[in-house]
Amino acid sequence: MEPSFYDVTLTISDTLITWPTDPAVSIRKTSVISRGDSWNLSELKFGSHCGTHIDAPYHVNENGITIDQIPLDAFIGKATVFDITNKEKIDVEDLHPLEIEHCERVIFKTINSAYWKRAQFTKDFVYITKEAAAYIAEHNVKLIGIDSLSIDQFDNMHADAHHILLKKGVIIIEGLDLNKVKPGDYELIALPLKIKDGDGSPARVVLKRVS
Repeated sequence: MEPSFYDVTLTISDTLITWPTDPAVSIRKTSVISRGDSWNLSELKFGSHCGTHIDAPYHVNENGITIDQIPLDAFIGKATVFDITNKEKIDVEDLHPLEIEHCERVIFKTINSAYWKRAQFTKDFVYITKEAAAYIAEHNVKLIGIDSLSIDQFDNMHADAHHILLKKGVIIIEGLDLNKVKPGDYELIALPLKIKDGDGSPARVVLKRVS
């Protein structure tokens, strides 16, 4: 029997793969019961785009809204998972058969999900081209998700897809682990931390299977 809920969130730990230029994860226990302390307590250090995370428009636009200003209804609701077979990129030709104009939230499952099992960051992940980003932005999609740490190609310093989508108000979830998720319709629950003036935030992301 298939589960009703799929947790598609990467676990935050000292071994979590991060973007090469982002801060590494550090979790340090500051109080430990076994050492005689009265409670267990940890100090957490990581970047705002660590693991499974949500990008706010402010991430690439100084005048964009911040993570604490995004309406909650963007993060909760019907989402459709599409299996992308293109192992290099998501281009317009890959989107045409999907009829995304009927979808409020779109999640792309690619070969990237298999890369989470690797010990090192993979630079040649499947990304979204700027032409595909423009196509998505034109079709009133309010949120997209992908199973890589960026929607843009690794060496795209202009972050074209980010700019196109976030300027249009399309919220981006990156770093999803979709290994156990089949294509189809789900209810998405994706809640970021409420960080004042935040450019992004780690999030716990869950997909609920729709009967």
